[in-house]
Amino acid sequence: MERWDVVVVGGGPAGAAAALAARATGASVLVLDRAGFPRDKVCGDGVAAEALDVLAGLGVDPAAVVAGHPPVPRLSLRSPRGATVERDVARPSYVVPRLVLDARLLDAARARGAQVRRHAVRRVAPGPDGVVVDGALTAGVLVGADGAESVVRRALGLGTNRPDRLAVAIRGYAPEPPGRPGTQVLVTTERRWPAYAWSFPIGDGRVNAGYGELVSGGATRAALLEGLARLLPGVEPTALRAHRLPLSTERPRQPDGRVLLAGDAASLVNPLTGEGIFYAVLSGALAGACAREGAGAGARYRSALRRRLGRHLRSSAAASQLSRWPALMDAAVRAAAADRRVFDDVVALGLADGRLTARALAGTVRGLASPGR
Repeated sequence: MERWDVVVVGGGPAGAAAALAARATGASVLVLDRAGFPRDKVCGDGVAAEALDVLAGLGVDPAAVVAGHPPVPRLSLRSPRGATVERDVARPSYVVPRLVLDARLLDAARARGAQVRRHAVRRVAPGPDGVVVDGALTAGVLVGADGAESVVRRALGLGTNRPDRLAVAIRGYAPEPPGRPGTQVLVTTERRWPAYAWSFPIGDGRVNAGYGELVSGGATRAALLEGLARLLPGVEPTALRAHRLPLSTERPRQPDGRVLLAGDAASLVNPLTGEGIFYAVLSGALAGACAREGAGAGARYRSALRRRLGRHLRSSAAASQLSRWPALMDAAVRAAAADRRVFDDVVALGLADGRLTARALAGTVRGLASPGR
C-alpha cells in the first residue's frame, strides 16, 4: 500500500499551509482534493495582513500572493441601529478571489515538493501505525482541511455545529458602487439579528458582495437574497452561491492521535465576522508542523492551538455572545468612532487574533451611558 508521511485532505488555504509546513520538516506530503485548481470557493475573499504574516513565515512571498489586487486601507462599519464608523485600518487587507488565492497557495506547496492529486476522499480509518485513506494509501499523519462539510471530521465521530453556532452566507460579484473606493463595508441589521452584509473591493472594478445570518434564525435562500438587497441597495451581484460557516463558538475537540483538523473543518471561523482565511493558514501551518510527531501529533497540535489562539477564541466567543444585544453593538461602534485605539482593537478581534480588551469594554460601557453621543 502506498505510504506518505503526511496526507492533507483539502487544497484550500488550510491545506496548502499544512503542506508547506510539513514539507519544511522534510516530510513526504500528498494533498488530495476533489476539485481541480483553480476553482472557486464561497468566501468574502478578504485576506488580512496577519494571514500574510503566517504565509511569509512559511517562505511564501506575500507580494506574490496578492499580486494584481491593491491594498484596501479603509473599513466602514454600521451597527444594527445605525451607528457608523469609518477609518483607515492599522494594516490594510487585500481582497483576492479564492479562484486566484487558493491556486497560488497550492502552487507554492507544489513548488516545495508536495504532490497534489484530484481525489474525493470517502473513507478515513485511523489505526495505531497510520491512517488508511479509501483503502488505497496510508498516512503517518492525516490533516483534514476539507472545509465545513469535512469528511475527515465525520470519520472522527465529530458532528456539525449546533444551528445557533452555524451561519450560512450567500455571495456573488458585482460592479463596484461609486463613492467608497478602497473601503471594506460591513452593514449589520437589527432585523433577523445577528446578520450582516458586506461589500469588499477586489481592485478590478468589482466587489465581493454577500449576506449571512445564523442557521438557527430560519435562514432560507429567499431570506438571504432579501437581506442582501435590503442592506446593500443598488449592489446586484451575479453568480450567487451559498455556503455554511461553522463558527468558532463551538470548536470540535482535537483528539489525540494521527488525525488533525484545520480551518473550517475545525470550526475555525470568526463568530463576529465570518472571517476564516487567517484561521485557516494559521491552523494549517500549526498542523503541518506538528505532523512530524506521528502518534503524538494530535496532542501536540491541540496544545499549539491553545497557546496560539486560545485567548483570542475565548475573546471572540464572549464578544459574539455580547453582540446578541444590538444596543451593545451600537455602543461598541460609537466607541470605535470616538477612539482610534478601540477601533483597532475591534478590527483585530474580528479579522485576526485580537482580544476583547479592557479599553474596548470600557468604551462600550461609556457608549451605553451616552447613547446619543
